[in-house]
Amino acid sequence: TQSQWEVMGTYIVEGIRHILFGADHLLFVLGLLLIVGSGWMLVKTITAFTVAHSITLAVATLGLEQAPALPLNAAIALSILFLGPEIVRVWRGETSLTIRHPWVVAFAFGLLHGFGFASGLSSMGLPQAEIPLALLLFNVGVELGQLAFVLLVLLLERSFRVLEVRWPRAVQRLPGYAVGTLGAFWTI
Repeated sequence: TQSQWEVMGTYIVEGIRHILFGADHLLFVLGLLLIVGSGWMLVKTITAFTVAHSITLAVATLGLEQAPALPLNAAIALSILFLGPEIVRVWRGETSLTIRHPWVVAFAFGLLHGFGFASGLSSMGLPQAEIPLALLLFNVGVELGQLAFVLLVLLLERSFRVLEVRWPRAVQRLPGYAVGTLGAFWTI
């Protein structure tokens, strides 16, 4: 049995840990960043991802719906793989639904990722008297971890630009190819 303060501390920290040690979720967010860049569309896209995974996290945690683990993991891997070619399209100056409306894709795949977050939350156990609080705080922790990651990537990108670091073309493209390659590997 934990007090409300202990539940708060535990589940915020666990939410942060879940996102920061969840390479699949971080790669998906990185893929979105590589497609969108920055600005208002990035805020809209990350918000859509957040709203979607918050919905399915709550639905799954409250026992209203479940997703079988193996197909869910394959679908999450496919969502990452899906972003790989979209990143290449951005590099080529091409367009697609994902490039024009990345928030739609972020929302759709966010629904899958929420079920993934729920499996992480369920595996650690929930205090029966504080399920809504634990769910809310875990989600807050996930968001804090996700925002920290986004901020880190944006700050690194800005730092390289300010310092006028000139990376070879292969190094510039490495993050995009990593998203697609790891998505393919996890799918297989």
